[in-house]
Amino acid sequence: MNRRGFVRSALAAAVAGNIASRSAFAAILGATNKVTADINARTGDQQEVTLKMASVQELGDSIRGNLLLPGNEAYDQARRVLNPTFDKHPALIVQPLGTADVKDAVDFARESNLLVAVKCGGHSPSGKSTCDGGMMIDLSLLRSTRVDPVHKTVNVSGGSWLGDMDHDTMEFGLVTTAGTVSHTGVAGLTLGGGFGRLARRYGLAIDNVRGVELVTADGKFVRAYPDENPDLYWAVRGGGGNFGVATNFEFQLHEMDRTVYAGRIGFPMQEARQVLNVYAEYSAAAPNELSIDGGLMSIPDQFTGVAFEVCYSGDPKQLDRLLAPLRKAGTVLFDTVAPMDYVAVQKAGDISDPRARGTYMKSGFVSTITPAMVDAIVDGFEPDPERGLSVIWQHAGGRISQVAPDATAFAHRYVANDTLFLMDWAMGTDPTAHIAYLREYFATVEPFTRGIYVNDLMDEPQAHVNKNYLGNYDRLVKIKNQYDPDNLFRLNANIVPAAANKAAA
Repeated sequence: MNRRGFVRSALAAAVAGNIASRSAFAAILGATNKVTADINARTGDQQEVTLKMASVQELGDSIRGNLLLPGNEAYDQARRVLNPTFDKHPALIVQPLGTADVKDAVDFARESNLLVAVKCGGHSPSGKSTCDGGMMIDLSLLRSTRVDPVHKTVNVSGGSWLGDMDHDTMEFGLVTTAGTVSHTGVAGLTLGGGFGRLARRYGLAIDNVRGVELVTADGKFVRAYPDENPDLYWAVRGGGGNFGVATNFEFQLHEMDRTVYAGRIGFPMQEARQVLNVYAEYSAAAPNELSIDGGLMSIPDQFTGVAFEVCYSGDPKQLDRLLAPLRKAGTVLFDTVAPMDYVAVQKAGDISDPRARGTYMKSGFVSTITPAMVDAIVDGFEPDPERGLSVIWQHAGGRISQVAPDATAFAHRYVANDTLFLMDWAMGTDPTAHIAYLREYFATVEPFTRGIYVNDLMDEPQAHVNKNYLGNYDRLVKIKNQYDPDNLFRLNANIVPAAANKAAA
């Protein structure tokens, strides 16, 4: 399921206007600014600081990539993120071309005590891949993939998008779990856990990570592998961006036929209760090769009803038998399930990301979808011509649940579905009433959930974030104390180190 774009079906022009395309990279590469004045900036604890012209120029001269400052066209493009409601202005943006550039940027930020945001695909729903007054480390130029078809692995640079990896690995008939939207950053998705259409079959993205290379807060290059810094290897698999800037990932790959069976099946809104109850029972027992996301959606002037999104990578002879219970759940309005190229499926949702529209979301994991939860969702669903709205269950379980909760930092191995409340509205209109509605609506369903995906955190308080790491929290704090004791990397699902907690107290 396109997690951000289920409520929109065609906004290709908006995507083109907000993502730096390959054709735009040439312009960005020549965009390094000459520093002509001191720069006003902000520290991690939001204090004002002045960066001296000479020191900023020294940073710009030391890197192969770009130093972008306000007033430059490339700066304005680089600072943008997926959700346009976050219109923030970093004091400076560094676009590294290699690990050495990342080290220089981290050293400068640490020595200047700057607020730091790290951007890969810019999909953070809470806008934490950008900031006001700090340094943005924009990894958009740090993109490469290297497939080893003999050992069935792929090395992926920290700024790469999921589509880069899918395109290259599938050429060899190999895949790994890689989200649902091709312009999602590999790093952001993976460090938080990494759901995707193949997660039930092959596990989360983190379950396929063989190793990660990072630049930590002290500016050191560190390898995190099972036999090399194993505590850090454990922590980065679900602990988010708390421990450094990831510059490379090594993933295990799996053989898979390039052709999958994918599409949507839709039903009328008046049958929502019965259809969703069928989904609740069926999805819990589906084979691991079948991923079915489902829920309610309202796209003004297009469609309001129930929809399932299917991706099946198993034996095609079994498909009709497997989908029969879903097709019998109600009155089918449309059924687009058909053979598709897997890479095309992974790109199919790209144009429906609501980049020209403001967005807000809430979410929560569930282990069992109960009739009472279905009732709460159906009863509270209120279509409005001024907003897109969807409530969907992203299918989980399968291999995800076969890993112990303390084997990686991602502890929510009980998750059968991730419940997503997604809303968008036209930029320029007042979203206050819409956001208030979604918060109130989610509050009626939240008691049926337990925990939240760290990549979906919005405006939850720190105590909620801490609790969300479950039994892994204390170990994560110890590792944070070791690798980032001053909390340089705080714009994430933050694990606050002991020193910072004491200072706050």
